[in-house]
Amino acid sequence: MKVRNDSAASRIFDVFNYIFLGVYGVACILPFAYVVAASFASESEIISRSVFLFPKKPTVAAYEFIMSSPTLPRAFLTSVGVTLAGTATNMVLTLTMGFALSKKYLIGRGVIMNFIAFTLVFSGGLIPTFLVVKSVGLLNSYGALIFPGAISAFNLIVIKNFFQNLPAELEDAAKMDGCTDFMVFTRIALPLSMPVIATFTLMYAVGHWNDYYSALIYIPADNKKWPLQLILRQIVMLTAGRVEDMDYTMTPPPAQSIKMAVIVVATVPILCVYPFLQKHFAKGVLMGSVKG
Repeated sequence: MKVRNDSAASRIFDVFNYIFLGVYGVACILPFAYVVAASFASESEIISRSVFLFPKKPTVAAYEFIMSSPTLPRAFLTSVGVTLAGTATNMVLTLTMGFALSKKYLIGRGVIMNFIAFTLVFSGGLIPTFLVVKSVGLLNSYGALIFPGAISAFNLIVIKNFFQNLPAELEDAAKMDGCTDFMVFTRIALPLSMPVIATFTLMYAVGHWNDYYSALIYIPADNKKWPLQLILRQIVMLTAGRVEDMDYTMTPPPAQSIKMAVIVVATVPILCVYPFLQKHFAKGVLMGSVKG
């Protein structure tokens, strides 16, 4: 039977927690709420009012200008495709490699793990990576947005640790029943790994969705293959007068409104996915990081 502690100290502590978490929650929500409100406001209102949650004279001019780009729908589909394909590639490679490295009987396991840990501290840098991408024929292709970062060393180590912590008796029993290593992986390890899979799927997906730098470096000339984030970056630079007109027929609204609207357009799609996987975050990372 659960005994509830209703002492005065406990109640005061609970009230303090509610107040602290409430203030912290409001502090996290207010900046984004202001960005949304400012995206519907005029430039003069943004300048005259330091903080507001409701514009006095709402306008959708910034969104109309962003949506008037003929390249935006294609860029949106490109981002969706790259995010789905890239995340699938990331998860397949990370899960299979993590499962293999979790087996202590794997020959050369320690050497491989040392190489992986080395990449957490040192990397080749931008120029060697660019030369590798160019030499394998990925330049100016969608593959340049997917394969160069196919495996995250940190994510791989966490997933490897999770698989390593699964009871060895499960694998022994499965092999006694005639299961191969691949069957153990697909029928036992993966079903038990759903919190970890959900967590790192979202991490990889957010990384692909927000990535504009890879397209800027590897697909500089073909704007038909640019993802949404790079198009939005160009729109912001256009309103600031730093790039030429990108086939727009409308006169750009004030730069500040455009910047706010771009933040909303870039953030809302991934926010729609986040609530479905957020509950697995803490559990997934914790389960994979208890042991090394």
